[in-house]
Amino acid sequence: MKRNVAIVWGGYTSEIVISAKSMAGIYSFLDKDKYNVYKVKIVKEGWTVDVDGNTYPVDKNDFSFTYPNTGEKVVFDFAYITIHGTPGEDGRMQGYLDMLGVPYSTCGMMASSLTMNKFVCNNYLKNFGVKVAQSVYLSKETKYNIGDIADKLGFPMFVKPNTGGSSFATTKVKTIGQLQKAIDMAFAETPDVIVESFISGREVTCGCYKIKDKEVVFPLTEVVTTNEFFDYNAKYEGQVEEITPARISDDMTGRIQKLTRMIYGLVGAKGIIRADFIISEDTPYLLEVNTTPGMTQTSFIPQQVAAAGLNITEVLAEIIENEFKEN
Repeated sequence: MKRNVAIVWGGYTSEIVISAKSMAGIYSFLDKDKYNVYKVKIVKEGWTVDVDGNTYPVDKNDFSFTYPNTGEKVVFDFAYITIHGTPGEDGRMQGYLDMLGVPYSTCGMMASSLTMNKFVCNNYLKNFGVKVAQSVYLSKETKYNIGDIADKLGFPMFVKPNTGGSSFATTKVKTIGQLQKAIDMAFAETPDVIVESFISGREVTCGCYKIKDKEVVFPLTEVVTTNEFFDYNAKYEGQVEEITPARISDDMTGRIQKLTRMIYGLVGAKGIIRADFIISEDTPYLLEVNTTPGMTQTSFIPQQVAAAGLNITEVLAEIIENEFKEN
């Protein structure tokens, strides 16, 4: 009997447009002969499932929906979460599914909450020897002086929504005159902001997943863009060159893959994650850990899966079936 798999997409932030692309990618990757695949959209206005162009409400009491004409009820057996941002990347959706006993593709509630908070995650990992940029954390209650921030971090610097992604509202700030505007823009996206020192170097990203009987670390992807940084346009409008495997030494590749495996364990990850790094003066610096990486046809993870000689459909099936082996 086929399992009912819900691809959970949407979210409450600007990243919903990326989530829609990832949902379409995952839908194309999943084996329809093995699974009944449903697209479940979660937005503030409500939870719905799309079936052959018809939309039905999702019953949150048991994560199901009912066909109104026949009364047939479909309960979802598994959730493949591809919401970038809240509530799918910060642990809220995971907590809900945990209470219902529904298995899912991503990290659990605690690991998701940790990795979603860039400042907390990077400073936690720094305790284990992971190199990260210097940073300043701002909440809306923080009393701060932009001159003090400038003195501590220097220019250029990056201002980002602390719990956002996809480079929305991220600014490379070159002068003190630009700093307040960049902070205000980031605050418009999330309730807290991280300001980071600029690290010059080569940007690479590494995907990884573990299941009960094996661990897989993918080849690295090198990110080359003529833009100021790897911004939204570079990520999603094609203004970038993505080279897999990365043009770096075998030694550095091995070091970053080892570091990614270590980070996977330290944060208590599950499913596929992606860790982004800058290599500066032969030292890899962690930028962030992404526990719901983009899954469009051209995203980093599908590229890396292909470069590893693996089949993305089989990889996703492994991740799904692993949850049922453990339960």
